[in-house]
Amino acid sequence: MRQVEFIDRQSGQKITESVPAGGMMRFLYSQNALGRFLLWAIIKRRVLSVVVGWYMLSSWSKRSVKKFVENHHIDLSEFVVPQNGFKHFNQFFYRKIAPDKRPIGEGVVSPADGKIVVFPTIDVTKLFYIKGEKFNLKTFLKDDLLAAKYSDGAMAVIRLAPTDYHRFHFPLEGYVGENKIIDGDYYSVSPIALKQNMRIFCQNKRHYVTVDSDQVDQYVMSEVGATLTGSIVQSHWPNITIEKGGEKGFFAFGGSTVILLFQKDKIKFNADLREHSSNGFETSIKMGETIAELLN
Repeated sequence: MRQVEFIDRQSGQKITESVPAGGMMRFLYSQNALGRFLLWAIIKRRVLSVVVGWYMLSSWSKRSVKKFVENHHIDLSEFVVPQNGFKHFNQFFYRKIAPDKRPIGEGVVSPADGKIVVFPTIDVTKLFYIKGEKFNLKTFLKDDLLAAKYSDGAMAVIRLAPTDYHRFHFPLEGYVGENKIIDGDYYSVSPIALKQNMRIFCQNKRHYVTVDSDQVDQYVMSEVGATLTGSIVQSHWPNITIEKGGEKGFFAFGGSTVILLFQKDKIKFNADLREHSSNGFETSIKMGETIAELLN
């Protein structure tokens, strides 16, 4: 395993995160010709994620749950466990959280458990990602008018590792529109891959909705798929009013990402998250924790 460092939000300490197959990730996402060929020919293809997803839904995968829990020290007391145990690995993977384990904070809250990096303006994405390129909203959203509305706004990126709780929730209340699905590839969203090429966000399959909110006018919430992510499942109904902290959906097996977009001067990210992000570090976060204050 290769390692990545992040900041633990509660202690402020720098923590080393082991990235499964980190050496392979560096090989695939480097300038190595063989690695790039394998990435193009096999890894990014939907078929690999579909095959793994099929296995994770089979009863054969049930035997992997206990070992995974033990190896990664997952506290199952936080989650809703079926009386007869999980039927397959995916049922464990997108397990539900116990209602009292993720209190909902003030202001804008994190939509998921994971590691967060925040950008007060989208322009500063080039300071965090090695390749130094600006996040391309037009390519990401496939909607020129919507992209123009958020072009000078703020963005949060929450990365979910395979060990994290994999349901995602609304960060603010509001009226949610229709879900838009953009087909794409299945590149890894590991920090190793993203540090080499943040265009992955604009190349992978993704969903997004706009949410009309009295507090911020409107925000965009998007879920991005990744290698071995079987599917992105939306569990909410469109065209309804939703509550802050309400469940939006979940990821099947694989690491994944949630992206939030806000218009200019609507929110201000918390100081600790801004500081850590400006220094090139993600910060550990739990669903429901406050990540930004409202400016209106």
